Amino acid sequence: MAGLSTNGAPFTAHRPPRRLLVARRQLRAGLLQLLCAAGGLTFGILLPRLRAGPTVDGSHLPELLFTMGLGVIGVVTIVFSLLFGVVEWSASTFTPRLGLFRDSPLVWGTFAVTIGVFVFSVSAGVVTSNQDQVSLLVPIAAVTSVLTVFALIRALQTRAFLALQLAHVLAAITTRGRAVIEDLYQPATPGNDPTPPLGPIPGPGRTVTWLGPPGVIQQLDLRQLVDAAADADALVVFRVGVGETLHEGAPLAEVHGGDLADQIVRDAVVRGTERSFDQDPLLAFRLLADIAMRAMSSAVNDPATAVDAVNAIEGLLLALAVRDLDLPDISDHTGASRVRLVLPTGDDYLHTGVEDLLPYAANAPMVLKQIHGLLTNMLALSPAPRHATLTQLITQVQDQLTAPSRNGGDL
Repeated sequence: MAGLSTNGAPFTAHRPPRRLLVARRQLRAGLLQLLCAAGGLTFGILLPRLRAGPTVDGSHLPELLFTMGLGVIGVVTIVFSLLFGVVEWSASTFTPRLGLFRDSPLVWGTFAVTIGVFVFSVSAGVVTSNQDQVSLLVPIAAVTSVLTVFALIRALQTRAFLALQLAHVLAAITTRGRAVIEDLYQPATPGNDPTPPLGPIPGPGRTVTWLGPPGVIQQLDLRQLVDAAADADALVVFRVGVGETLHEGAPLAEVHGGDLADQIVRDAVVRGTERSFDQDPLLAFRLLADIAMRAMSSAVNDPATAVDAVNAIEGLLLALAVRDLDLPDISDHTGASRVRLVLPTGDDYLHTGVEDLLPYAANAPMVLKQIHGLLTNMLALSPAPRHATLTQLITQVQDQLTAPSRNGGDL
């Protein structure tokens, strides 16, 4: 049986399923800041105590170190205050769900390095305050660290400028969405065996409810769950998928077969306040559709931006058109099914990326023509089971293109 295995077996003999099995953990901003502060304190105490190599007069060095540390903090604080406007502008112009710039490691990494430089400068200044001669490495390290901070600030400003440009935002969303699609779905080529149908669910199941605070499922960390289900000879059937909201007391999954502790199932859920790209292939479509709908609203009235967003959606849909969307169960090393997931269907992608736009595009002929071309290209590349939905949408778009507009004219 083709499937996903916990020992790194290929995904239907094509791709290892690491994105599904292991949640991608990012180093928390607070932890990184603590590590940088600890590193700055360590070097600030130890480096001035070195006696090897050339030295410099230490009488005025503490003043220089204090000035550099306070100056770096001041500059970075001002820059970050100005960058808050970038986040607000992106949320009001594109979509409030867009967090590409806000969540960039460069943003909170820059502030963490700045804290490290500040702590180093202050601690080194205190240690050198009673020394006549100090190692030359101390001022060299201080200047180098300050230059590093300024280089990060420059990179941060460049990233902020790009976050204001439509083309960069669309490309960033498309790149993240395509990465998820390519990891989850194998190409539907004649050389690959078709995905076998899902097997029957063994016997009655026990419902596992969510007991934690409400939130969005950002990822599923399934490696330990698959191993535990294998030990208990159980099948875990999830009732909610990545990107959906969990409420306290809501059904999370069903356990069929063996006796598996409910907490093990709950521990596989990585919950957050908003959706994440890591395992959510539908998020990119949601963001691109939001940008298109906002552009077509009467308050903005920018159909050209909507056309660009639809073009980006087309790129992702065409990537899906040549892939097998029927994923098998996640299996253990013996090939036995252990976890069954809730994943988007082909109709889900079309609904989010295309159908949601049609009411807003009723009086935007250029957008409707772009959508019509998108659907036509999809029809030519998609397998036969998806043709019915595509044909229905094409007919709906054609009707809107030929219907009289609300102003009485023809579109």
